[in-house]
Amino acid sequence: MLDVRRIRQNPQELKDMLLSRNKDASVVDDFLQKDEQRRALMAAAEEKKALRNQTSKEIGMAKKNGASEEQTAAIMEAMRTLGDEIAGLDAQIAALDEAQTLFLMSQPNYPQASVPFGKDETANVEQRRWGEPRHFAWEPKPHWEIGTDLKILDFDGAAKISGARFTVYRGLGARLERAIISFFLDTHIDAGYEEVLPPYMVTRATMTGTGQLPKFEEDAYKVDANTFLIPTAEVPVTNLYRESILDGDVLPIRHCAFSACFRSEAGSAGRDTRGLIRQHQFNKVEMVKVTKPEQSDAELESMTAQAEKVLQLLGLPYRVVCLSTGDMGFSAAKTYDIEVWMPSYGRYVEISSCSNCEDFQARRANIRYRETAKDKPQFCHTLNGSGVAVGRTVAAVLENYQNDDGSVTVPEVLRPFMRTEVIR
Repeated sequence: MLDVRRIRQNPQELKDMLLSRNKDASVVDDFLQKDEQRRALMAAAEEKKALRNQTSKEIGMAKKNGASEEQTAAIMEAMRTLGDEIAGLDAQIAALDEAQTLFLMSQPNYPQASVPFGKDETANVEQRRWGEPRHFAWEPKPHWEIGTDLKILDFDGAAKISGARFTVYRGLGARLERAIISFFLDTHIDAGYEEVLPPYMVTRATMTGTGQLPKFEEDAYKVDANTFLIPTAEVPVTNLYRESILDGDVLPIRHCAFSACFRSEAGSAGRDTRGLIRQHQFNKVEMVKVTKPEQSDAELESMTAQAEKVLQLLGLPYRVVCLSTGDMGFSAAKTYDIEVWMPSYGRYVEISSCSNCEDFQARRANIRYRETAKDKPQFCHTLNGSGVAVGRTVAAVLENYQNDDGSVTVPEVLRPFMRTEVIR
């Protein structure tokens, strides 16, 4: 959520930010006009409330001084008139308060100065690459064909029971998914992340706290009016600290969490809808951090390095890109995407996204800290990153480790979990 004081002090900054994110900047002037109206109404209401208090004292003085019933009645009538006027002003203020809150919650976060300016993904800036894409002596198969031929991915069975864009994992396919989850969690825990296993259903307030609501409600899976299936473990884990004032010496907090994720993926189309790349339900290991403001930039770099580490250990070639202002997510101030090489695609495909949200989510969820009991609480910074998407990792392993006889070699770090070296 944006800081209204920052907007008042520098409205042009907000206009520039909205334009950089391909949004309508004209809404800022309307917001400022209503904000001025709201503050004027609040001043008028306070003035009338002070007058009402004074008038209330006059009633007591009048009775004490032997005023007539007519005099007392006149003062009482003036009190009622003031009460009606105050009620009317309070109703207008409440309506403007609601509109202001909706506006502040519906605008995206300010990008950091280091974020490349651009309309879309074409303005993203590559930071680095790791590993060399494998060159095949044959035409590499896409993972959905490999998985179907090996009878470890059952797309038809999933379509029969759930519809399009779901998958049933069978045999060594199910074991591969489970192996990757355990490998990711163990690697992050060894790096100092505390594991959390959160619920998969959360409240409206929880979804609002991390920026999914109110803007993206139509894209969410709703159980009932107040309950939603999570799109990522970031949502419940970050909200563990909602309405909290943390001690400064416990920061930064670092969590990792496995969860199923549920996304409507409305409007997506094309090649990515085949196989495991874009599913309505998928597994992911998430990393979440809560930090002091001065820690968050360094923690974003270390979080991204941690996501890279699991891909390096798996031997999967990848690249890291810094997203442009027009391609960055709603809550993020800066985002690195990690894209893994997919041989059948002939390109890199996103497998992780690591973001510094600064105080954007903390304002919505009221997550604060203070160094000592005497200090005024200030907002934390929150970060989140895929560590990484499990289904996409399965797809990358199947494609990068496929053999010409149709089998798939199991990456060495997964063999203790898989208890086999080859999937046949």
